[in-house]
Amino acid sequence: MSDGAPINTLDVDAVKSEFPILSRDAYGKQLVYLDSAASAQKPQAVIDTMKNAMEYSYANVHRGLHLLSNETTAAYEEARQTVAQFLNAGSPDEIVFTSGGTDAFNLVSYALSASGGGSEIREGDEIILSLAEHHSNIVPWHFLRERKGAVLKWLDISDDGEIDLEAFRALFTDRTKFVAVSHMSNVLGALTPAKEMTRIAHEHGVKILFDGCQAGVHGPVDVRAIDCDFYVMTGHKLYGPSGVGVLYGKMEALRDLPPFKGGGEMIDMVTTDNVTYNEPPHRFEAGTPPILEAIGLGAALKWMQEKGVAAIAAHEARLRDHVLEELAKLNFVRVFGRAAGKAPIIAFTVEGAHPHDISAILDRTGVAVRAGHHCAQPLMKRLDVSATARASFGVYNTHDDVEALIKGLHKTHDMLG
Repeated sequence: MSDGAPINTLDVDAVKSEFPILSRDAYGKQLVYLDSAASAQKPQAVIDTMKNAMEYSYANVHRGLHLLSNETTAAYEEARQTVAQFLNAGSPDEIVFTSGGTDAFNLVSYALSASGGGSEIREGDEIILSLAEHHSNIVPWHFLRERKGAVLKWLDISDDGEIDLEAFRALFTDRTKFVAVSHMSNVLGALTPAKEMTRIAHEHGVKILFDGCQAGVHGPVDVRAIDCDFYVMTGHKLYGPSGVGVLYGKMEALRDLPPFKGGGEMIDMVTTDNVTYNEPPHRFEAGTPPILEAIGLGAALKWMQEKGVAAIAAHEARLRDHVLEELAKLNFVRVFGRAAGKAPIIAFTVEGAHPHDISAILDRTGVAVRAGHHCAQPLMKRLDVSATARASFGVYNTHDDVEALIKGLHKTHDMLG
């Protein structure tokens, strides 16, 4: 995922100071936030951008001719341009704003159920998924299984979350119509060989979608180098607001899909007898879009680019190595997922303790981690556990945060082990 750019030095203490929420305490302790894989915190630049847009320059976009509408439309479309640049899309018109990653998956799933022609999913057609998927990239495809008679085929993974490309190739048949897989596991942090998987899918004439909700945060993503047909991200994991997501699609792939929702903006002409539809991306942005949220997402991606996406990734890699080294010293902790180049997403259990209890005790030490199945129940079954705790690191985390986690785990084991 390297973009080949020089890696700047990241002043992590200065970066952390840009996140107001990280200055507060938790139960009298300095807050250590290790739940960024669920939702990242927001820098002041994003907060200020959204606040200023609400206070001084808000109106609906595209259809107004007055000053405020023109200003807001320009800011909204500038955000689309920023996303296109962030992903190295061929055009801003290949970027669709959605209400989140989940909405983007449902958009593609629904469109494939109603597209007609050669791309429509029909009874007996096969969709390939992996066992590492988040539920948001599973359930919409189950809808096609339930409603259209599609067949879901599952790609196994290694214990560390890695994919066997020959096993992937073996899943294809003449009924395979679509592939939807994560670019990075939200539990194991393993990175999928996206370029190679795309090549295999295209060899079989099959379109492929990647869930980039995690991968987009942890390193440069180049959708043209990957050559994927669709790519999904969500704003709230990218240091931006909730309520906004991104569907990237190659223009020819987007033009092949019918609209997902009907309403204003997505039309060309409406009469009492007929309706014609706008071109992508507007065809898929019915009604008033997430205006402020898209502007906020644009600000978040600019902020990441200013800090240096490669520099952020390098910092996170050092944190990953540090925490894995320290956890290896704790014989009462089991870590899941050690794939080479994985993200700083650490799933683990503590001997004698339920993950919910781990999270509750760590919380009282000021350390926020997640516990549960992480919206990945097929993966939990594959790992033969019902749940894990998960510590996920972001740009604002420090080596002191790693030490706080280790100290909290000692306390957890002392209490419950």
